[in-house]
Amino acid sequence: MKTLLILRHAKSSWNYPERSDYDRPLNARGKRDAPRIGEHLREQGLIPGRILTSSARRARKTASRVAKTCGYTGKVKKLDRFYDTVPGIYYETLQALPDKYECVMVVGHNPTMEQLVGCLTGQIRRMPTAALAHIELPIQQWETLNLDTAGTLVNLWTPKVLFTD
Repeated sequence: MKTLLILRHAKSSWNYPERSDYDRPLNARGKRDAPRIGEHLREQGLIPGRILTSSARRARKTASRVAKTCGYTGKVKKLDRFYDTVPGIYYETLQALPDKYECVMVVGHNPTMEQLVGCLTGQIRRMPTAALAHIELPIQQWETLNLDTAGTLVNLWTPKVLFTD
């Protein structure tokens, strides 16, 4: 059994119209929510063995803040192919992972994060910023992940539900 954590980047700022979408930073709420999600992962005992993120600024910063607070000790791998993409790219990337990683987190953007959860679990779920889906996959090797893999959505957490302020 493999565990996949799907995280949509935290809330980004629209205060810099001169910046491209790719270069948008996190806003104050995003900077607050990302480490809180990391703390939640640590509390749940869900420390990833590998974190893969979109190379877009808001996703990189989200992944970095989550990694730091959850206790992740590896390097966060930044992937250009996770920006403005489709679920199939995530499948291809996950299939190439070494099997030593039992728990992997991917950080990306909507609508792809919602589509990926849907493809893997058959459930259509809304993924607001900093939403985290916990999926159990009935596979032993990442290379066997395919469109027929029926994962189980164990939980989907959102900052609004986890944090009351």
